[in-house]
Amino acid sequence: MEKKDKLPFWTKIIYGTGDFGFSMNNSIISSLFPIFMMDVIGLTPALVAIILFVGRSWDYINDPIVGHLSDRTRSRWGRRRPFLLFGAIPFGLSFVLLWLSPNLSQTGLIIYYSIAYIIYEALATVVYMPYYALTPELTEDYDERTKLTSFRMLFNILGSLTAYVFPMLVIGSMVPDNTKKVMIMALIAAALAATPLLLVFSGTREKKEYMLEKQPKLIPSIKAAFKNRPFIFGAGIYLLTWMTIVVLETNLLIYIKYILQRPEQSSLIMASIFVTAIFALPIWNWAAKHWNKRLAYIIGVSFWAVVMILLIFVTPQTPFWVIMVLCMMAGIGVSAAQVLPWAIIPDAIEWDEWMTFERHEGMFYSLITLLGKIGNSIAGPASLLILEATGYQAGAVVQPDSALLGIRLVIGPLPAVLLVGGIVFALFYPLSREQHHKIVEELRIRRDARKETAAENGIPGAGEPA
Repeated sequence: MEKKDKLPFWTKIIYGTGDFGFSMNNSIISSLFPIFMMDVIGLTPALVAIILFVGRSWDYINDPIVGHLSDRTRSRWGRRRPFLLFGAIPFGLSFVLLWLSPNLSQTGLIIYYSIAYIIYEALATVVYMPYYALTPELTEDYDERTKLTSFRMLFNILGSLTAYVFPMLVIGSMVPDNTKKVMIMALIAAALAATPLLLVFSGTREKKEYMLEKQPKLIPSIKAAFKNRPFIFGAGIYLLTWMTIVVLETNLLIYIKYILQRPEQSSLIMASIFVTAIFALPIWNWAAKHWNKRLAYIIGVSFWAVVMILLIFVTPQTPFWVIMVLCMMAGIGVSAAQVLPWAIIPDAIEWDEWMTFERHEGMFYSLITLLGKIGNSIAGPASLLILEATGYQAGAVVQPDSALLGIRLVIGPLPAVLLVGGIVFALFYPLSREQHHKIVEELRIRRDARKETAAENGIPGAGEPA
């Protein structure tokens, strides 16, 4: 590995902070926005569902658009960083719009919150898509990317933890009398989310040679993604892993309430998973470096799948210390699932450039996030349909035996099957560390030749070091 590909420690920290706000805001919206619209604003669940559907449907459209625009951007600050500079504050302000309490009719409220949600999702995409696409631009090194992604996941997990604790400390309870407290929470969260993006803009630098790349066109960019075998297999790994996480997020509290019968200890149980995941990140950094990302993923999610199967045998009589041990073991697997799929994706960028003579980071990452949203819209509802089919009774103090079986199915076998699917994709993932290093060296030779040609033709900045 060449020295110039090693990132300073503080660069990794600064880049990682950017994901704190995305994770925190999205978790706050997922857990509190529907409750806010129902219990504070007074909308019915059906009307809230319409608002969420409208906002999330628009999100399917804007991801590829923003990804492609960032691929085509050429500026004094690079291709991705301008979006962070000019998008951070609007992103924060758009979050605040979601928590206003306008004095409107029911129809007016539906229109207002639908538009506010569309604006938020659009402006969030403007900053998070270029932010994600920065990963392969900051370093081409196989192992440095894993480290960089680990720092991002550290702040991602911290953002989720913050979202589960901070808002209700400020608000107290979601009742109409607390609208001012809701707004205070929103303003604080907006500042916490926007500030790290400005820090990322100030503390990172893109490689100047990428500015000499030809501006890609939309349709060829999409075709390049579907012709890129490492990207296709990496996307499969990510999709199935993410669907597993969605299933568990959707059903874990239900499992704690009805299978473990320990709802009062739900925060401690969930915290044990998240905190363990943070401390396990260095394990997967080490594994990816000493083996490779593919093998580390296979071992990590295999371990996680076994733990999930073990959870179906837990009963209310199981000692609490056993439950905590199992949760911490699950956290180790969650850590691997969080960092390794995201560390695998960037390596497909060099394969793309090697094959097409262009770089499509924005388009590739937009398709990954789009896949995540599709997986989110499938996995969560599918698991709830399993509960419905097995006789789950909403709000019941005690569930019938068939429903308890359904809960165990969505906590154990369903996640395990999804993870096995991810393992299958990983087994056939075609890009090794050695192949990636070889491709990177060939690309450096190409770029050096292109810079020399550009310098001879008098293109400004072409001869400057990257």
